[in-house]
Amino acid sequence: MSADATHQRVAAPGDRAVLLEARALRAAYGRVPVLGPLDLSVHEGEIVGILGHNGMGKTTLLRTLMGQLPASGGHVQIDGADWTHRPVYERARAGIGYVPQGRGILPALSARENLEVACIHGVVVDAALPRVLALLPRVQAMLDRPGGSLSGGEQQILALARALMIDPWLLLLDEPTEGIQPSIVEEMAATLARLRDSQGLTIVVVEQNLDFLLDCANRLLVLERGRFVDALGPAEMRDAARMAALSQLGAARATRGATTARTSSQDAAAPTRANRLAPASPPLSAPRATQPPNRSEP
Repeated sequence: MSADATHQRVAAPGDRAVLLEARALRAAYGRVPVLGPLDLSVHEGEIVGILGHNGMGKTTLLRTLMGQLPASGGHVQIDGADWTHRPVYERARAGIGYVPQGRGILPALSARENLEVACIHGVVVDAALPRVLALLPRVQAMLDRPGGSLSGGEQQILALARALMIDPWLLLLDEPTEGIQPSIVEEMAATLARLRDSQGLTIVVVEQNLDFLLDCANRLLVLERGRFVDALGPAEMRDAARMAALSQLGAARATRGATTARTSSQDAAAPTRANRLAPASPPLSAPRATQPPNRSEP
Protein backbone atom coordinates (compact mmCIF):
# COMPACT_ATOMS: atom_id res chain seq x y z
CA MET A 1 0.00 0.00 0.00
CA SER A 2 1.45 3.36 -0.97
CA ALA A 3 1.99 6.24 1.41
CA ASP A 4 -0.40 8.38 -0.61
CA ALA A 5 -3.16 5.77 -0.37
CA THR A 6 -2.56 5.51 3.35
CA HIS A 7 -2.94 9.27 3.79
CA GLN A 8 -6.24 9.26 1.89
CA ARG A 9 -7.95 6.95 4.34
CA VAL A 10 -10.96 8.30 6.17
CA ALA A 11 -10.06 8.32 9.85
CA ALA A 12 -13.11 9.66 11.64
CA PRO A 13 -13.18 8.61 15.33
CA GLY A 14 -15.89 6.03 14.71
CA ASP A 15 -14.41 4.70 11.49
CA ARG A 16 -10.67 4.30 11.96
CA ALA A 17 -8.59 2.10 9.71
CA VAL A 18 -7.91 -1.39 11.08
CA LEU A 19 -4.12 -1.68 11.20
CA LEU A 20 -3.78 -5.07 12.90
CA GLU A 21 -6.28 -7.89 12.62
CA ALA A 22 -6.22 -11.51 13.77
CA ARG A 23 -8.90 -13.98 12.75
CA ALA A 24 -9.36 -17.39 14.41
CA LEU A 25 -5.74 -17.10 15.55
CA ARG A 26 -4.23 -20.11 17.29
CA ALA A 27 -0.80 -20.83 18.73
CA ALA A 28 0.75 -23.78 20.53
CA TYR A 29 3.97 -24.94 22.13
CA GLY A 30 4.58 -28.27 20.53
CA ARG A 31 1.35 -30.23 20.79
CA VAL A 32 0.02 -28.11 23.64
CA PRO A 33 -2.48 -25.47 22.47
CA VAL A 34 -2.10 -22.21 24.37
CA LEU A 35 -3.88 -19.55 22.38
CA GLY A 36 -7.21 -19.27 20.62
CA PRO A 37 -9.03 -19.40 18.55
CA LEU A 38 -9.45 -15.65 18.98
CA ASP A 39 -10.22 -12.57 16.93
CA LEU A 40 -8.56 -9.18 17.43
CA SER A 41 -8.90 -5.87 15.61
CA VAL A 42 -6.68 -2.90 16.46
CA HIS A 43 -7.54 0.46 14.93
CA GLU A 44 -5.27 3.28 13.96
CA GLY A 45 -4.19 5.60 16.75
CA GLU A 46 -5.58 3.65 19.71
CA ILE A 47 -4.12 1.89 22.71
CA VAL A 48 -5.66 -1.54 23.26
CA GLY A 49 -5.05 -3.01 26.70
CA ILE A 50 -5.18 -6.79 27.10
CA LEU A 51 -5.73 -7.81 30.69
CA GLY A 52 -5.12 -11.22 32.22
CA HIS A 53 -3.23 -12.97 34.97
CA ASN A 54 -0.22 -15.26 34.53
CA GLY A 55 -0.51 -18.19 32.15
CA MET A 56 -3.52 -16.91 30.21
CA GLY A 57 -1.68 -16.49 26.90
CA LYS A 58 -0.80 -12.77 26.89
CA THR A 59 2.86 -13.21 25.99
CA THR A 60 2.01 -15.97 23.53
CA LEU A 61 -0.38 -13.62 21.76
CA LEU A 62 2.25 -10.90 21.33
CA ARG A 63 4.92 -13.39 20.24
CA THR A 64 2.53 -14.75 17.62
CA LEU A 65 1.62 -11.29 16.37
CA MET A 66 5.33 -10.44 16.14
CA GLY A 67 6.17 -13.69 14.35
CA GLN A 68 8.41 -15.10 17.08
CA LEU A 69 5.99 -18.00 17.50
CA PRO A 70 4.38 -19.44 14.37
CA ALA A 71 0.60 -19.38 14.26
CA SER A 72 -0.84 -22.89 14.32
CA GLY A 73 -4.09 -21.67 12.80
CA GLY A 74 -5.90 -18.56 11.62
CA HIS A 75 -4.54 -15.43 10.02
CA VAL A 76 -2.76 -12.19 10.93
CA GLN A 77 -3.31 -9.17 8.71
CA ILE A 78 -1.19 -6.05 9.04
CA ASP A 79 -2.36 -2.94 7.24
CA GLY A 80 -4.58 -5.06 5.01
CA ALA A 81 -1.91 -7.59 3.95
CA ASP A 82 -1.53 -11.19 5.12
CA TRP A 83 1.50 -11.41 7.42
CA THR A 84 0.68 -14.72 9.10
CA HIS A 85 3.89 -16.42 8.02
CA ARG A 86 6.23 -13.47 7.56
CA PRO A 87 9.42 -13.54 9.69
CA VAL A 88 10.20 -11.28 12.63
CA TYR A 89 12.79 -9.17 10.83
CA GLU A 90 10.34 -8.26 8.07
CA ARG A 91 7.80 -7.11 10.64
CA ALA A 92 10.43 -4.96 12.36
CA ARG A 93 11.53 -3.46 9.04
CA ALA A 94 7.88 -2.70 8.26
CA GLY A 95 7.63 -0.59 11.42
CA ILE A 96 6.38 -2.90 14.18
CA GLY A 97 8.14 -2.32 17.49
CA TYR A 98 8.22 -4.91 20.27
CA VAL A 99 9.10 -4.56 23.96
CA PRO A 100 9.34 -8.08 25.41
CA GLN A 101 8.54 -9.13 28.95
CA GLY A 102 11.67 -8.81 31.04
CA ARG A 103 12.90 -5.96 28.84
CA GLY A 104 15.80 -7.86 27.21
CA ILE A 105 18.44 -5.24 28.00
CA LEU A 106 22.03 -6.36 27.28
CA PRO A 107 23.73 -5.77 30.65
CA ALA A 108 27.34 -5.50 29.45
CA LEU A 109 26.52 -2.88 26.82
CA SER A 110 25.93 0.78 27.54
CA ALA A 111 22.45 2.20 27.13
CA ARG A 112 23.64 3.90 23.95
CA GLU A 113 24.88 0.58 22.56
CA ASN A 114 21.60 -1.09 23.48
CA LEU A 115 19.84 1.52 21.37
CA GLU A 116 22.28 1.11 18.50
CA VAL A 117 21.72 -2.65 18.45
CA ALA A 118 18.07 -1.98 17.63
CA CYS A 119 18.94 -0.17 14.41
CA ILE A 120 18.11 -2.39 11.47
CA HIS A 121 18.73 -2.00 7.76
CA GLY A 122 17.83 1.51 6.68
CA VAL A 123 17.82 3.03 10.21
CA VAL A 124 20.56 5.63 10.72
CA VAL A 125 21.65 5.85 14.36
CA ASP A 126 22.64 9.52 14.15
CA ALA A 127 19.14 10.39 12.94
CA ALA A 128 17.18 8.00 15.14
CA LEU A 129 18.88 8.74 18.46
CA PRO A 130 18.08 12.49 18.67
CA ARG A 131 14.46 11.75 17.76
CA VAL A 132 14.16 9.13 20.52
CA LEU A 133 15.88 11.37 23.08
CA ALA A 134 13.34 14.10 22.27
CA LEU A 135 10.54 11.62 22.94
CA LEU A 136 12.11 10.18 26.11
CA PRO A 137 14.44 12.82 27.62
CA ARG A 138 15.23 10.63 30.65
CA VAL A 139 17.29 8.35 28.43
CA GLN A 140 19.92 11.07 27.87
CA ALA A 141 21.38 10.61 31.36
CA MET A 142 21.57 6.83 30.90
CA LEU A 143 23.48 6.73 27.62
CA ASP A 144 26.94 6.00 29.00
CA ARG A 145 25.83 3.69 31.80
CA PRO A 146 25.94 -0.11 31.45
CA GLY A 147 22.51 -1.62 30.90
CA GLY A 148 23.01 -3.91 33.88
CA SER A 149 23.53 -0.96 36.25
CA LEU A 150 20.14 0.57 35.51
CA SER A 151 17.16 0.17 37.82
CA GLY A 152 14.15 -1.84 36.68
CA GLY A 153 12.27 1.33 35.81
CA GLU A 154 15.22 2.75 33.89
CA GLN A 155 15.61 -0.50 31.99
CA GLN A 156 11.94 -0.41 31.04
CA ILE A 157 12.26 3.14 29.73
CA LEU A 158 15.38 2.08 27.81
CA ALA A 159 13.53 -0.90 26.34
CA LEU A 160 10.78 1.43 25.14
CA ALA A 161 13.39 3.77 23.67
CA ARG A 162 15.00 0.84 21.86
CA ALA A 163 11.67 -0.06 20.25
CA LEU A 164 11.21 3.56 19.17
CA MET A 165 14.57 3.60 17.34
CA ILE A 166 12.92 2.10 14.24
CA ASP A 167 10.24 4.84 14.29
CA PRO A 168 7.41 2.31 14.57
CA TRP A 169 3.78 2.91 13.65
CA LEU A 170 2.63 -0.10 15.70
CA LEU A 171 4.04 -0.97 19.13
CA LEU A 172 3.57 -4.22 21.07
CA LEU A 173 4.41 -4.13 24.80
CA ASP A 174 4.53 -7.11 27.16
CA GLU A 175 3.88 -6.20 30.83
CA PRO A 176 5.81 -2.90 30.92
CA THR A 177 4.96 -2.34 34.62
CA GLU A 178 6.47 -5.59 35.85
CA GLY A 179 8.96 -5.02 38.66
CA ILE A 180 8.99 -1.21 38.59
CA GLN A 181 7.99 1.33 41.22
CA PRO A 182 4.58 3.05 41.14
CA SER A 183 5.93 6.46 40.12
CA ILE A 184 7.54 4.94 37.02
CA VAL A 185 4.32 3.03 36.29
CA GLU A 186 2.44 6.33 36.21
CA GLU A 187 5.14 7.91 34.06
CA MET A 188 4.99 4.98 31.63
CA ALA A 189 1.20 5.30 31.27
CA ALA A 190 1.51 9.03 30.57
CA THR A 191 4.31 8.40 28.08
CA LEU A 192 2.31 5.85 26.09
CA ALA A 193 -0.69 8.17 25.98
CA ARG A 194 1.49 11.02 24.73
CA LEU A 195 3.10 8.81 22.07
CA ARG A 196 -0.39 7.97 20.85
CA ASP A 197 -1.57 11.57 20.94
CA SER A 198 1.50 13.33 19.51
CA GLN A 199 2.91 10.66 17.19
CA GLY A 200 -0.23 8.80 16.16
CA LEU A 201 1.30 5.58 17.46
CA THR A 202 -0.95 2.52 17.65
CA ILE A 203 -0.21 0.39 20.72
CA VAL A 204 -1.15 -3.06 22.00
CA VAL A 205 -0.13 -3.59 25.62
CA VAL A 206 -0.68 -6.74 27.68
CA GLU A 207 -0.76 -6.29 31.45
CA GLN A 208 -1.90 -7.50 34.84
CA ASN A 209 -1.97 -3.94 36.18
CA LEU A 210 -5.55 -2.74 35.72
CA ASP A 211 -4.85 0.77 37.02
CA PHE A 212 -2.10 1.22 34.45
CA LEU A 213 -4.39 0.21 31.60
CA LEU A 214 -7.17 2.49 32.85
CA ASP A 215 -4.69 5.36 32.76
CA CYS A 216 -3.69 4.93 29.12
CA ALA A 217 -5.84 2.48 27.11
CA ASN A 218 -8.79 3.39 24.90
CA ARG A 219 -10.39 0.00 25.51
CA LEU A 220 -9.72 -3.26 27.31
CA LEU A 221 -9.94 -6.93 26.40
CA VAL A 222 -9.85 -9.65 29.05
CA LEU A 223 -7.91 -12.80 28.18
CA GLU A 224 -8.52 -16.09 29.97
CA ARG A 225 -7.12 -19.46 28.93
CA GLY A 226 -6.10 -18.18 25.55
CA ARG A 227 -9.43 -16.58 24.61
CA PHE A 228 -11.03 -13.19 25.02
CA VAL A 229 -13.89 -13.39 27.50
CA ASP A 230 -14.80 -9.72 27.85
CA ALA A 231 -14.42 -6.40 26.05
CA LEU A 232 -14.73 -3.01 27.72
CA GLY A 233 -15.11 0.33 26.01
CA PRO A 234 -14.87 3.81 27.56
CA ALA A 235 -18.30 3.59 29.25
CA GLU A 236 -17.48 0.31 30.99
CA MET A 237 -14.05 1.63 31.97
CA ARG A 238 -15.78 4.52 33.81
CA ASP A 239 -17.96 2.11 35.79
CA ALA A 240 -16.35 1.87 39.25
CA ALA A 241 -18.35 -1.21 40.23
CA ARG A 242 -17.38 -3.00 37.02
CA MET A 243 -13.72 -2.21 37.55
CA ALA A 244 -13.79 -3.31 41.19
CA ALA A 245 -15.39 -6.61 40.23
CA LEU A 246 -12.81 -7.14 37.50
CA SER A 247 -9.88 -6.61 39.85
CA GLN A 248 -11.39 -9.03 42.38
CA LEU A 249 -11.50 -11.79 39.78
CA GLY A 250 -7.75 -12.04 40.01
CA ALA A 251 -7.28 -10.85 36.44
CA ALA A 252 -5.33 -7.80 37.52
CA ARG A 253 -3.01 -6.37 40.10
CA ALA A 254 -3.52 -2.79 41.17
CA THR A 255 -0.87 -0.09 41.57
CA ARG A 256 -3.04 2.10 43.78
CA GLY A 257 -4.61 1.02 47.02
CA ALA A 258 -8.00 0.62 45.38
CA THR A 259 -8.70 0.35 41.68
CA THR A 260 -10.69 3.32 40.40
CA ALA A 261 -12.56 3.76 37.15
CA ARG A 262 -11.15 6.10 34.55
CA THR A 263 -12.53 9.61 34.23
CA SER A 264 -14.28 11.06 31.20
CA SER A 265 -11.26 13.31 30.62
CA GLN A 266 -9.26 10.20 29.76
CA ASP A 267 -11.62 9.35 26.91
CA ALA A 268 -10.41 11.97 24.46
CA ALA A 269 -10.42 10.59 20.94
CA ALA A 270 -7.16 9.19 19.67
CA PRO A 271 -5.64 11.28 16.87
CA THR A 272 -6.71 10.86 13.28
CA ARG A 273 -4.24 11.08 10.42
CA ALA A 274 -5.46 14.66 9.95
CA ASN A 275 -4.48 15.79 13.45
CA ARG A 276 -1.64 13.44 14.43
CA LEU A 277 0.94 16.14 13.67
CA ALA A 278 -0.48 18.47 16.32
CA PRO A 279 1.82 18.46 19.38
CA ALA A 280 0.59 17.11 22.68
CA SER A 281 0.66 19.18 25.83
CA PRO A 282 3.43 19.17 26.86
CA PRO A 283 5.01 18.37 23.46
CA LEU A 284 7.30 15.38 23.35
CA SER A 285 9.13 16.15 20.15
CA ALA A 286 8.96 17.80 16.79
CA PRO A 287 6.14 16.46 14.57
CA ARG A 288 6.64 13.33 12.53
CA ALA A 289 7.37 13.55 8.83
CA THR A 290 4.15 13.98 6.87
CA GLN A 291 4.92 10.98 4.65
CA PRO A 292 4.92 7.67 6.57
CA PRO A 293 6.94 4.72 5.25
CA ASN A 294 5.40 2.16 2.96
CA ARG A 295 4.61 -0.12 5.86
CA SER A 296 3.38 -3.24 4.11
CA GLU A 297 6.52 -3.63 2.06
CA PRO A 298 9.66 -4.20 4.16
